[in-house]
Amino acid sequence: MPAVTEVQNTTTEALAALVDGGEGSLVTLVAGETRVAAHRAVLAAASPVFEAMFAHDMLEASCGQVSIDDVEGPVLRLLVAYTYTLQAPQLPDTAAQLLVAADKYGLSALKAACERQLISQLAVETAAATAVTAVRHSCPDATRAAVAFIKDHLQVVATPDWADAVLEYPQEVIEVCSMLGEPPAEASSPTATGGGSTPNSDRQPHSGHSQTPAAAAPPTSARHTPPPDDAAVSHFRSLSDAERGRRLREAAKEGAVEEVRALLVAGVDVMARGEVGGLTALHWAAERGDAAVVRLLLSAASDPSARDRVGMTPLHLVAYFGHTEAAAALLQAGADRGVRANKGNTALDFARLQNRQQLVEMLTGP
Repeated sequence: MPAVTEVQNTTTEALAALVDGGEGSLVTLVAGETRVAAHRAVLAAASPVFEAMFAHDMLEASCGQVSIDDVEGPVLRLLVAYTYTLQAPQLPDTAAQLLVAADKYGLSALKAACERQLISQLAVETAAATAVTAVRHSCPDATRAAVAFIKDHLQVVATPDWADAVLEYPQEVIEVCSMLGEPPAEASSPTATGGGSTPNSDRQPHSGHSQTPAAAAPPTSARHTPPPDDAAVSHFRSLSDAERGRRLREAAKEGAVEEVRALLVAGVDVMARGEVGGLTALHWAAERGDAAVVRLLLSAASDPSARDRVGMTPLHLVAYFGHTEAAAALLQAGADRGVRANKGNTALDFARLQNRQQLVEMLTGP
């Protein structure tokens, strides 16, 4: 294991560098009420994130204290202990949280150990959370193992943890379902016939919920969208193409009209796709049902018939969720209503499946 050997060598060098290092060699890591003192050299040797932080003399680090966000105190202690010992703790209850922290701080060997631990403790009660964690943090082995486990234990999709995952991490669940080859509707939709799978259906985002929180919001067409702020546009222009694309997708996902406008002025690629699922900003706006953002993206030449990795177009999403105003904007822009997703479903099929009568009429009209 060359990577581990390299880390061991650099950590040995780091420990040697502590001799006569002085008070400046210490830094305090803070997570909530937990405070852990550690040597900068050890942390930097194990983690490229800490190395960059100390090398660039970031404000927190230069003050001798670093706030560790999104990591609980006990997990922080385990993380720091690992940088000194290079021994992954065998604590099943913390494997998922430790994996997330290891991923954030670039501790690849610890992340791999946590991934193996998650695989070893797969159970009906943990499979949904493990699958989501694996997808979110690019753990291919754990992803494959969780998907295989769920295929063999379909009762997973009837657990409260699965329902929670659908609500909290819908895109990751969509990705898992696409790998399962089964629609999310069988997992959580109370309208699925007999609670079983729906014949000839594709993945179904946010299954079991006829409306997302955005669907209950006031119509977006009534929003006032002032001209984009020059400072915001200038800032976005300074970002890389990839970062601008990511920010556009996030803004579309959140319904941040002003940010979308500023990014468009800054020259963002409207067809930039996310790594998970291959969704464009228009897909996210369509899923949200945000007609104002949909129209804005269409005006910037977004492809209304763009397909994601499972063949879904923005029209599929608005049909499933019942977003008639956004559907009208897509159809007016020339969205192809005949596109079939990878499993053969058209937008009309989704509208009928969800009993969206108004959309059925729109999609069968001239």
